[in-house]
Amino acid sequence: MLHACTKDRLIDWCRQALRFVLPVECLSCGTELGADPAPCFCSICWQSIRPLQQPACAICDQPFVSPAATTFTPNHHCHHCQERPPAFQRAWTLFPYLPPLKDAICSFKYRGTYTLAKPLARLMIDALPSEIDIDMIIPVPLHPTRLREREFNQSLLLADQLGRHLARPVSATSLVRISAADPQTTLTRQARLKNLKKSFAVRRPQDLTGKRILLVDDVFTTGTTLRECAKTLRQAGSGPVFALTLARTIETDLVPDRILAEQTTQTSNKR
Repeated sequence: MLHACTKDRLIDWCRQALRFVLPVECLSCGTELGADPAPCFCSICWQSIRPLQQPACAICDQPFVSPAATTFTPNHHCHHCQERPPAFQRAWTLFPYLPPLKDAICSFKYRGTYTLAKPLARLMIDALPSEIDIDMIIPVPLHPTRLREREFNQSLLLADQLGRHLARPVSATSLVRISAADPQTTLTRQARLKNLKKSFAVRRPQDLTGKRILLVDDVFTTGTTLRECAKTLRQAGSGPVFALTLARTIETDLVPDRILAEQTTQTSNKR
């Protein structure tokens, strides 16, 4: 049995050898790839992916427009969390959902680029908050119909890598989706809030009693999916529920000028 590191090196060498015969371009900027850190992306694009760092809601991690929001109240809650406190105790949303990360997630999720699972999970691992303290990890489930269409659950692949790093069990069967609602990406915020009502269920609640659970998903948009999952787990008797997502959709006025400037430069280079 090959050691994992040796196996990864062999895969990298094979990938580089193939690129001499079949050149591959970076999905984000179009540069021809060589010895790059992640499949389908050049070093410059991949290294431009940086964590969110501005002040944010102490519950859902929603970035605030002004640093003044947390100057005197470090645990300040955003408007949505004040109006409708979520069932999860804390959510961490690590990166802005912007290119090239957006390109990577879409390729991974919708075009079946499975080789991006480890590099994307590594981004999460490198940005993990130090205060995470959990007993088990649960990926946000897909309905069986959607799972058959996609053939894999992207959240499970990310959760698997996180479980290995944190040395915590990953359960893909404790939380299940029982209704095939419309995709959240096609709905307005209000419609999202209604779309997932009673869409999830817990199998073997006794296995989750009192357990500190980390929910894992790829993208945080309105947080409706995570809220409903956390609510279902808490009603089944679990301990505190936390949430972790690789990326978060955010308004343009919340994106640091540095990131927008880099995006503009990359777009110009494509031309």
